[in-house]
Amino acid sequence: MANITKNIGLSLGADLCWPACYEEIIKRLDLNIPSGEDAIKFHVERVSVEPFNLRQPVRYDVVLDRLTHWFHTSREWIKKAVVMDGLYVLNNPWSLQSMEKHTTYSAMMALGMPIPDTWMVPPREVSPDNPDIYPTLERYGRKFELAEIGEKLGYPLFMKPYDGGAWVGVTKINNTQQLLKAYEQSGRRVMHLQRAVDPFDLFVRAIGIGPQVHIVRYDPDAPLHDRYKVDFFFVNGDEWSVLQDTCLTINAFFGWEFNSCESLRKEGTFYPIDFANACPDFQVTSLHFHFPELVKNMIRWSLFCAATGRKKALNLDWAPFFEIAKKDLPYRERLAGYAKIARERMEHDRFQEFVAKHLSHLDEVTWEFFGTDMAKGFVRQKVAALFPPHEVEVFTDHFFGLIQFWRKCEADRMNSVKEQAAAAAAAAEVVTTPEAVSTPEVVTTPEAVSTPEVATPEPAKPEPAITTEKAPAAEAAAPEPAAFAPVKPAAPPKGGKGKKVKN
Repeated sequence: MANITKNIGLSLGADLCWPACYEEIIKRLDLNIPSGEDAIKFHVERVSVEPFNLRQPVRYDVVLDRLTHWFHTSREWIKKAVVMDGLYVLNNPWSLQSMEKHTTYSAMMALGMPIPDTWMVPPREVSPDNPDIYPTLERYGRKFELAEIGEKLGYPLFMKPYDGGAWVGVTKINNTQQLLKAYEQSGRRVMHLQRAVDPFDLFVRAIGIGPQVHIVRYDPDAPLHDRYKVDFFFVNGDEWSVLQDTCLTINAFFGWEFNSCESLRKEGTFYPIDFANACPDFQVTSLHFHFPELVKNMIRWSLFCAATGRKKALNLDWAPFFEIAKKDLPYRERLAGYAKIARERMEHDRFQEFVAKHLSHLDEVTWEFFGTDMAKGFVRQKVAALFPPHEVEVFTDHFFGLIQFWRKCEADRMNSVKEQAAAAAAAAEVVTTPEAVSTPEVVTTPEAVSTPEVATPEPAKPEPAITTEKAPAAEAAAPEPAAFAPVKPAAPPKGGKGKKVKN
């Protein structure tokens, strides 16, 4: 039997917390996956930035990219590696480069999604760099009354860059005077005017990683560290299915495998408003409670892509989506058809089988890791990079406390799954195997969390049922994580009491 090593590269910018957690959990998984007569192991390293020969082979099987949307050197290296070396990368560098908000709005309108009415307006100022701009506008530019467009759309509305992100340049406008002022200040940017979904009663973010979708209640008006809410049962099953299918459709249409879709609910309908996210939030300082789940989702999908040799599509085939769009079907049926294409393209069934067979211990390994001093050290590194010194300890405890609440919820869930499996096994008079008590389904649903209250536990203490080597806390200098002997953790104990907190 030969060992085959699959190399995963992390192309990083300011990321600190998730790469460290990702690397350490993969170490602890200690994977040795059978592949015919061979065995697959995984090696993770961080991608450097340096000059490169276009004919130089790439040594990675999969790259998780966080730079393509703004750092051109890494983007061009990745594009070359996909074309010449068959590299598999998250996300698609061509679609990120060309599919700005304008294209995504247009495409999803064509599929019948309830995108709010949107206009594009010419820039207030023009660049003098191209002398042809002046005769072009003299001959073909048409005068327009911005106030009339505002009246047609109705107030409130939003003015935002057609290709923007991170809420930069976004202005909520309530009347004609505010519209004219915002346009005067927009400079050379090409802007969209979009009807506001107002009033709305729910704002959600659906975060997709491969075929997995994690749905979170979101508050864009809160401070960054409090926008992702700790909340359960805020949508029903049908709504959750619509949000999941919407996110999967968008991601498969544009070849994105890590993307977030923001939607607003008004009178029972979810309106997608922002879903071209080249680099979704992946920081513990904003995701907190939700952070471990997204780390797990990234581990599952990247290991699946590497182990199975998943091939990168070199073009975007939109025809099957538009064939469904042409049919005279209710929108929900069309959306289900789009999502079926998405699941097929993301190999949903094969992925679920892979996870159940080879990653059945991921839940327990992750649960154990996020109770360690090492995990808290990684949290502190990110906090120290963003917060003033006098707030570092307070917010480290805050975020790590929310992670401990996730561990309580996760322990309850895993115990419930095992109890149900044991009861079923006893009823069938069969012996329960480790495979029978694992959780093969990796998409988070509202029903997956058993505790409907938001709570922060008492300061973390060693769990009595777990035995693990204690790791030193990581320092701000970000040393390499210490090596751990592989462990097989015992079943997590049922969670204890916690204190109610506001989130």
